[in-house]
Amino acid sequence: QVQLVESGGGLVQAGGSLRLSCAASGRTFSRYTMGWFRQAPGKERDRVALIRWSDDTTYYADSVKGRFTISRDNAKNTVLLQMNSLKPEDTAIYYCSAKTGLSFREPYDYWGQGTQVTVSS
Repeated sequence: QVQLVESGGGLVQAGGSLRLSCAASGRTFSRYTMGWFRQAPGKERDRVALIRWSDDTTYYADSVKGRFTISRDNAKNTVLLQMNSLKPEDTAIYYCSAKTGLSFREPYDYWGQGTQVTVSS
């Protein structure tokens, strides 16, 4: 059973930075795709940034390109999301997610509990 545990959310002023971390366990992730989704109040859950464990190919939503960076630490089975130049519209619950296979498309199989990111103006 795959377990995903997020950490690193919080409150930050616009223009600031946060780093989210997702610790994964329960599998060998060499053929997994993992990353981050977010859901703001009253909105659907959207993909934010994803990474293929096998070759580090990444996907970013247009709204975060140039500001967010996803990476992984193979030794720690951890996926990181560095978020810079944060905007109030980045406010959401951020979920770590994982799936078997190399496509970035949904659906995803495993989810963390979510971590709140709030950006004040």
